[in-house]
Amino acid sequence: QVQLVESGGGLVQAGGSLRLSCAASGRIFSTYAMGWLRQAPGKERELVAAITQSGGTTDYADSVKGRFTISRDNSKNMMYLQMNSLKPEDTAVYYCAASSLGLRVGSPSVIHYWGQGTQVTVSS
Repeated sequence: QVQLVESGGGLVQAGGSLRLSCAASGRIFSTYAMGWLRQAPGKERELVAAITQSGGTTDYADSVKGRFTISRDNSKNMMYLQMNSLKPEDTAVYYCAASSLGLRVGSPSVIHYWGQGTQVTVSS
């Protein structure tokens, strides 16, 4: 089992940057694919970024590609989301997620674990 805790959210002006962190505890962290979900007001929850168990392959939603970067450090049981050039439409609660079956942006995926979320608000 895996427990996940997000941090790093906050209020930022449009064009600014934030770095979200996900701290994981539990057994065999490196066997799980990881990703970031977000829930924006009036919109469905979406997977915006994903990374394979070893960190060798990443995937992004079209809405964030070129602006967000996902990474992980298995030696520290940590996963990150670097967000640059933030826009008001990025405002959402962001959730760290883990799956033993893999994650793919734009395709249905089974989420086995997720955290409580961290709020990101981008002002204009």
